[in-house]
Amino acid sequence: MIVEDLIREARASGDLTAFNQAVPYMRFLGTRFEPSEDGPMLNLPYRESLIGNPMPPALHGGITGALPESAAIAVVILEVDAPRLPKIVNLTIDYLRPGRPVDTRAWGRITRHGRRIVSVQASAWQDDRERPIATDMGHFLIG
Repeated sequence: MIVEDLIREARASGDLTAFNQAVPYMRFLGTRFEPSEDGPMLNLPYRESLIGNPMPPALHGGITGALPESAAIAVVILEVDAPRLPKIVNLTIDYLRPGRPVDTRAWGRITRHGRRIVSVQASAWQDDRERPIATDMGHFLIG
């Protein structure tokens, strides 16, 4: 199945499972999207291979940054009627604290929607959504 078909399927059903499984990095991480009242919630179950710094144990920075980015892309896929995968124009990630060895979640929301560009804010957190481990602000080309 091609990416455009996966996007249409995800948009029609609201389920990003097939799309998530088609992206090798997401499959490698073992992420899954779960529905929530706020939109798609990305869940990363903890496993030891995700640790980048062993002392004290902290999630790898690439993983920490990939979670809010993936959540931002997911919200654009589900909420914007665009035929193709959104392309990143720019993305700024703020690393706020080390990710501990526990499950991590991420969520994004569209803050501005133009004809060709969408702005999205996203965050990743562990136990407390009000204490994110990373946030991002991104602009995506949709047309």
